[in-house]
Amino acid sequence: MKPRLTHSRIANLGARAIHGAFDAYHAQFKAITRRAQTRFERRDWQGLRADAGERLDLYRRTVDPTVWRIRDLLGDLVEDKLVWAGMKAVYSGLIADRDDWELAETFFNSITRRIFATVGVDATIEFVDTDFDTPPTQPKQPVYRVYHQPASLLHLAKTILSDYRHRVPYDDSERDAELMAAEIATRLESLGAPPVVDRAELAAPVFYRNKGAYLTGRLFSGRHRVPLAIALLNLPQGILVDAVLLDEDAISIVFSFAHSYFHVEVERSYDLVQFLKSLMPRKRVAELYISIGQHKHGKTELYRDLLNSLASSSDRFETAPGERGMVMEVFTLPRYDLVVKIIKDHFAEPKNTSRQAVVQKYHLVFGHDRAGRLVDAQEFEHLRFERSLFSPELLDELQRVAANTVSVADDCVTIKHAYIERRVTPLNIYLREAEWEAARAAAVDYGNAIKDLAGSNIFPGDLLLKNFGVTRHGRVVFYDYDELCLLTDCQFSPMPQPRDEVEEFASEPWFYVGDNEIFPEEFRAFLRLPGDLDAVFTRHHADLFEVRFWSQVQERLRAGEVMDIFPYAQRKRLPRKWNNRVDGQV
Repeated sequence: MKPRLTHSRIANLGARAIHGAFDAYHAQFKAITRRAQTRFERRDWQGLRADAGERLDLYRRTVDPTVWRIRDLLGDLVEDKLVWAGMKAVYSGLIADRDDWELAETFFNSITRRIFATVGVDATIEFVDTDFDTPPTQPKQPVYRVYHQPASLLHLAKTILSDYRHRVPYDDSERDAELMAAEIATRLESLGAPPVVDRAELAAPVFYRNKGAYLTGRLFSGRHRVPLAIALLNLPQGILVDAVLLDEDAISIVFSFAHSYFHVEVERSYDLVQFLKSLMPRKRVAELYISIGQHKHGKTELYRDLLNSLASSSDRFETAPGERGMVMEVFTLPRYDLVVKIIKDHFAEPKNTSRQAVVQKYHLVFGHDRAGRLVDAQEFEHLRFERSLFSPELLDELQRVAANTVSVADDCVTIKHAYIERRVTPLNIYLREAEWEAARAAAVDYGNAIKDLAGSNIFPGDLLLKNFGVTRHGRVVFYDYDELCLLTDCQFSPMPQPRDEVEEFASEPWFYVGDNEIFPEEFRAFLRLPGDLDAVFTRHHADLFEVRFWSQVQERLRAGEVMDIFPYAQRKRLPRKWNNRVDGQV
């Protein structure tokens, strides 16, 4: 008969088991991430996509067996909070000298929330706030390289390209260095800065995503600090610099919440996030963690940010602006740029779907290439808020349409399941209210968004304006996923022609419409933009109304092609004297 272990011994063993599981997870995460450079060098785009999927699934594949192991170890003490408080204290000591302590805290939280299904937060058994006021360790080496007083802009550009070499040579590093120097000189002149760089700092790791690689940093010229991102492509003829981005907005779009996560190898995520924050001060720390693939800790930071905002504001949750959806109830804080989305209990006609099907659509988006057009939604369970934080009208609506998900008590509101994502301006509202030039640009980008989604093998299903939004950078993104599907699962067909007057004037379709059968000609009828914007859209995107466009995209996808989708405008790309080069998705 086994001797019964003391509570303190069980707490010690449990903490060490979770710590060991996190150690194994982080090692595998880094191993997958490390492949990105080789994938880029070999132009193995499908391999990089497979790595992205494997890495996303890694967390669940580590947490699930760890939960079972802890249940087995703790036995009938598995929900004893005193034991868990001891485990947390031991675990905090185990991670105190780790460079990834913040990620380790989030991993511990993942285990506790799976065991307890905690409603709200419980600081006794999870790291609601970090245990460390400042980083508990010092970096062994800086996260960025420093270039002091380069002799010239051209010399700086040449040195950077030399320092960030791959096993594939540059197509023409001399030409690219000259182009880089010219772009930097133009930017400095526009800012009224001296035509020299006193110091440059570039993040040591390279950021890989899809077909692109990025160098990120900052330039110092007099009193000016200029953010910098250099986009590299690997084409058959060699690596080249495709774009030099020198303003916060352009770089922020590259790191957008509508893009898939980067593969970037770094020892201390904390230091890299702080460095990126200096380039994009308007971005949340949470978004930056998410952008480099640490989405679980990004979710932790997002929740902390929401709690801090609630604590420092008198705002109350209210229904988000825009047309009411048939599937989701959406609410927000007036001065906070996030929305909370809850699946309704029942869907109005003509919606023909289920709660589980909607959840699966969100899972599809999470694991898919988002192409800069699908809003990243973080999934939360068992949220608890004070009742006073909700307007009476919103509470009435939540109890009416989502009683299975939302419970209202005298002093609190509990939400079993929700998605939290960035708030954007619904496109239909934006087009009505924006100045002409901004509305025109959004109308054109609406078509670009549909095409980018198609190129990433996504068909939105419902193309109505209300299901798209406009970011603070003027980018059009899609956020309504309940009818979304893979483009290769669709059948695009010409509209059947009526054979007689009876069919022509029938009130109901006289022809059979199969599952996922789509008639692009119909888009003209319901993709009508207000006023003169409809003509603008048609002038740029008439091909969307033709079967040929969709069929050609399907053929390329089925052939295994990774489409060319850029997170920066065409005008940002460096000019070349040679023509018709093969482009790559970045």
